[in-house]
Amino acid sequence: MTTAEEIEGVALALLERHGAPGVTMRKVAKAVKITPMAIYHHFRNREVLLQTVVDREFSRFLETMTERPVDGSHQSNLLHSLDAYIHYSFEHPRIFDYVFSEKRPGARKYPEDFRAGRSPTLTSLAAMVKQAMKDDFLKTDDPWEVAIELWAHVHGYVMLFRGGRINLSEEEFFVLVHHSIKRLINGLKNH
Repeated sequence: MTTAEEIEGVALALLERHGAPGVTMRKVAKAVKITPMAIYHHFRNREVLLQTVVDREFSRFLETMTERPVDGSHQSNLLHSLDAYIHYSFEHPRIFDYVFSEKRPGARKYPEDFRAGRSPTLTSLAAMVKQAMKDDFLKTDDPWEVAIELWAHVHGYVMLFRGGRINLSEEEFFVLVHHSIKRLINGLKNH
């Protein structure tokens, strides 16, 4: 493992345990057993280090999100991708918050960054939506708007659940969200 990879791993672990405020160059250096100044040979500043960690996490998340379920139907593909989002929010809550809920430098923004394909996760979801429209499963519409509608829908549920506003087990929560997404997809279907 290179020093840069070790630095990234420690930064990710700190982000997971303490959120973004817990990731300091001093803490990372101490854990890696180097001087704080040595980090700057690998990462220009804290924001670049955090962005590198976030980009790596997006790649891992995208792999999970784009795995296809057995039946491969449009509805199953969309549900699976959105399930991956929910699972990630449960498994990595502080990273999820930093990546999807907190203001941060370099965060991609709708519409310019998303429409330009700079968001790996939403680009993947938009591609699924576009293919579902092409195959006449969904009504023809703006695939980016539909993708962000699906994402925002699930994100809202996740925020309500994590904020204690939905009093269900994780399993019951998945059932609730699936029913809701299916209703939303039914409204978008090309009948």
